Amino acid sequence: NAAQQTTMTTTPPNKKERLTLNYGMPNPNAGEESWRALSMMSEFVLATEQLKRIRPAVSIFGSARIKPGTEYYEHTKKIALALSNAGYNVVSGGGPGIMQAANEGAQPGPSLSVGLNIQLPHEQHGNPYQDLALSFRYFFNRKLMFVRASMALVCMPGGFGTLDELFECLTLVQTGKARRIPIILVGKEFWGGLLEWIENTLKSQGMISPDDTKLVRIIEDPDEIVNAIFRFYEQRGGFDLNEQDRQLLFEL
Repeated sequence: NAAQQTTMTTTPPNKKERLTLNYGMPNPNAGEESWRALSMMSEFVLATEQLKRIRPAVSIFGSARIKPGTEYYEHTKKIALALSNAGYNVVSGGGPGIMQAANEGAQPGPSLSVGLNIQLPHEQHGNPYQDLALSFRYFFNRKLMFVRASMALVCMPGGFGTLDELFECLTLVQTGKARRIPIILVGKEFWGGLLEWIENTLKSQGMISPDDTKLVRIIEDPDEIVNAIFRFYEQRGGFDLNEQDRQLLFEL
């Protein structure tokens, strides 16, 4: 049953603890959508309870197909370690590629290495560098948790999944449904064409507001990424959530 498939803790995770959550309800028969709805709700509630204890956190997105030893993989490890050393828990998708690089880079640091895994028919398998691992059945719950848990987002090169996560975050911030946070792209050669298209097509044709292009920026250096996040929160008065931020999280 659901209780047997879910493991919970009542204390915040620490560096010596690996916690894997598997959410689920009894497999619904065809047409029994109410069971499916309850499964979605239970996954959302349990993930929220676990992740509310990992702030401050920074999420790192990127391709599952990047191999260890490559330039993007090794650069991701450096960024993750810099974030961990600066006091940020590092959150990834929990799988291989850039996700593994983020967890591998963060784990030697003093902060938590967190993975939000997704159950897929291919590509995704949990990497071994997670201090806290959550396993999701539903994509939309997982994507929402990235936004709810993170003080900043760092996007490495990736495919459709990375683009989906990036534009989901941009849309939530642009429409005022999520609080403003730093959204940082790494890899000028990879992302430069996209930003030019946003500037020269979306902005020039009035599809977005002029200030929307300021929601995202490219930074390459790991230390500068950390400094940019610190500067953002210094300008807004600190890391604590204000009343408006808490209301947005509640309604997200």
